[in-house]
Amino acid sequence: MKLLIRLSIFFAALFISSLPSSYSCNPKDKNTLLQIKKHFNNPKLLSSWDPQTDCCTSWTGIECTNGRVTLFSMASDDSVVGQIPDQIGDLPELRTLEMSSMNLTGNIPRTITKLKHLVLIFLSWNKLSGPIPEYISELKSVTFLDISFNKFTGPIPGWLTQMPNLQTFQADNNSLTGPIPNSFGSFVGNVPNLFLPYNKLSGKIPESLSKIDFQAIVLKGNGFTGDGSMFFGGNKRTVQLDLSRNLFEFDLSKVKFGKSMALLDLSHNRIFGTLPRELTELRLERFNISYNRLCGKIPRGGQLQTFKSYEFAENRCLCGSPLKKAC
Repeated sequence: MKLLIRLSIFFAALFISSLPSSYSCNPKDKNTLLQIKKHFNNPKLLSSWDPQTDCCTSWTGIECTNGRVTLFSMASDDSVVGQIPDQIGDLPELRTLEMSSMNLTGNIPRTITKLKHLVLIFLSWNKLSGPIPEYISELKSVTFLDISFNKFTGPIPGWLTQMPNLQTFQADNNSLTGPIPNSFGSFVGNVPNLFLPYNKLSGKIPESLSKIDFQAIVLKGNGFTGDGSMFFGGNKRTVQLDLSRNLFEFDLSKVKFGKSMALLDLSHNRIFGTLPRELTELRLERFNISYNRLCGKIPRGGQLQTFKSYEFAENRCLCGSPLKKAC
């Protein structure tokens, strides 16, 4: 699922970068970029940013449309340290912002709200910290927001529901706390893919989410409790659901599965009951129910017997192939 999302982002960025760039770099944009270079103490990563050359045609990580900078990419250089410069907001036509895999600290500057055309934001693998700022919700064109592998704290922002074009929110491996907001039961636009694994989230899932049809939701490695069955439904189009390594407790035998389910991980919870025969009708690519409290015979058919025994292991009284324990 993440591969498909990454591919879609790649082609979106490719489309943006393929637009005409025959114009020379806008002087204001060029000056802004040189200020950003100075902010980072002229790192080797930006050695090609020579003020005597055209920033649209020869500067690493910069792409333009009609002479205006539309893509800014600094990535994979941990020698670049410091905060995201306020000047980033002075690139008014920017569509793609990538500042990943560096040593950025602090938070996301408010000046980012000046980028009204921004579509893709990649800020993963840094040391950004503090609460996720609410003013990001002013960026109504953003479709993809990746702040994973940082040190963000505080709650999951309820204002995500007010971003009408948001398709994916990735906040893996941060220190977010608290429950999923009740407001996630109603999005003004798209229902985004949510990737929230390995935070410090907890609490029960709001009942309002039973009405929401997520294509992908990953809550792995948190402290969620109670009923997680509201993510299931015979009419839902969910492709990826990962509730593993939490404290969910519900009867799996009463769950209905949408036909599009392909990646399902419920391992390391307190889920009980038996395995529904409907599982044999799914085209599962990944499946794991280990370390729960399930009982009964594993239904034969479909993809179930193609998975490894450890993906069924450590349940209360589960039996049948691919487990060695006969029924």
